[in-house]
Amino acid sequence: MSVMTSVREETVPPTAQDPVARAGSEAIGGPLGRWAAIGSHPWWNPLRVIVIVAIGMFALGMVQKIPCYDSGWFYGANAQYAHACYSDIPHLYYGRGFADDLVPYFNHIPDAVSGGMGYLEYPVLTGLFMEVASWFTPHSGTIQHREQIYWMVNAGMLLVCTVVIAVCVARTNRRRPWDALLVAFAPAFALTSTINWDLFAVALTAAGMMLWSRSRPLAAGILIGLATAAKLYPVLLLGPLLILCLRAGRMRAWGVAFGGAVGAWLVVNLPVMAFATDGWAKFYTFSQERGVDYGSVWLMLTQTFGFTITGPQANAYGTALMLLLCAGIAALTFYAPQRPRFAQLAFLVIAVFILTNKVYSPQYVLWLIPLAALARPRWRDFLIWQACEVMYFLGIWLYLAYTTGGNNKGLPQDGYDLAILVHLLGTLYLCAVVVRDIWFPEHDPARADGSDDPSGGVLDGAEDVFVLGRAAHEGRDATAHYEGGVQVDRALD
Repeated sequence: MSVMTSVREETVPPTAQDPVARAGSEAIGGPLGRWAAIGSHPWWNPLRVIVIVAIGMFALGMVQKIPCYDSGWFYGANAQYAHACYSDIPHLYYGRGFADDLVPYFNHIPDAVSGGMGYLEYPVLTGLFMEVASWFTPHSGTIQHREQIYWMVNAGMLLVCTVVIAVCVARTNRRRPWDALLVAFAPAFALTSTINWDLFAVALTAAGMMLWSRSRPLAAGILIGLATAAKLYPVLLLGPLLILCLRAGRMRAWGVAFGGAVGAWLVVNLPVMAFATDGWAKFYTFSQERGVDYGSVWLMLTQTFGFTITGPQANAYGTALMLLLCAGIAALTFYAPQRPRFAQLAFLVIAVFILTNKVYSPQYVLWLIPLAALARPRWRDFLIWQACEVMYFLGIWLYLAYTTGGNNKGLPQDGYDLAILVHLLGTLYLCAVVVRDIWFPEHDPARADGSDDPSGGVLDGAEDVFVLGRAAHEGRDATAHYEGGVQVDRALD
């Protein structure tokens, strides 16, 4: 084994590379130094520390919901917005028929219960998650008590998802497990984790990315397919994998992952599709037909500049803009001097989807947090983005408090439009930094130790077979890496 390989097996301490982490470590004794007894307490390994922090932050997020748990969800709509503790979970226990033991997708929900929705508007695996939680909820007692217990049961299940996410992010890049602390400490993660059921899909996606990093494309594809059966966005990860495998000549691995994803999605969806077609289709028809909604750039343009943008128009504009931006990401991949890392492209594609979508619910930030931790593991940039997301989180609830309270307390429309702009700019900022890292790999923190693509699995260290522009002329490929801004050759076994 070469010296380079043995060096790469050592864990990279964040205080050695990140100025913000170094400064923050002063609260617990300062940066890692010569007096640290590394390995003397094997139980306190990075993974256990990260899991404990993640559980603690999740618990703080639950505490933040106490005003709603006690009364805000049940006595007037305004209090849950004024205290920024809204959650879909207790409302949909009754509103989607779980309180009446209706089977999702198969039983039509009375309009008096659902407000006209008819069927559950979530993908099949999320519907199963919601149904399982209802099995552990009492079927007698007041509806308020049952909704409280339903939220608690879901919170317990989502806590398991949180632990899975933390573990998978920590193990995706084996030399940099501490990067998962970005996920564990993310304030927007704690604030939004129990608003909806998104963490289930995020956990499946994180597990799929970890398995891809271990060069297990079939298992990774199956997890991505299952994640897509819980939320639509994970299917977009197959796009970055396609262009990366095309550049690296690893199309067989992509084909295996694609086949696994399609097969897993079909296994989950076909039974419901066949025997409850109308209920199964509700998620897709609702997503297509809904109008311009909260948090989107289209709503900001409508409210700020007076444009008239309908739901179908937003679908067309958003799709066209997303395809254009994805084409730009593909061009960046083929022209970049070194093949981008999988996590970088995954973050960019999901961010583009969020930025161009006609709705941005506060919990959608959960989709990006694990990807951001892997794509740009630097505390300064991550915290700047998180600050913008927290401002949006507060902005939307204060805006709803203003519009529902009738007492002009909260955030008026102009303030909410500013909150949307802050969210957009924060996400664009992180995208810009990731693009900079791709075009100038010497700035990429994950490559500072000489790594190529620790989350890339079969892509890691693979030679390029299809490149364009400067990369093609100079003959650069993934056997090159950067240290201290100087390109050198990787040591080979």
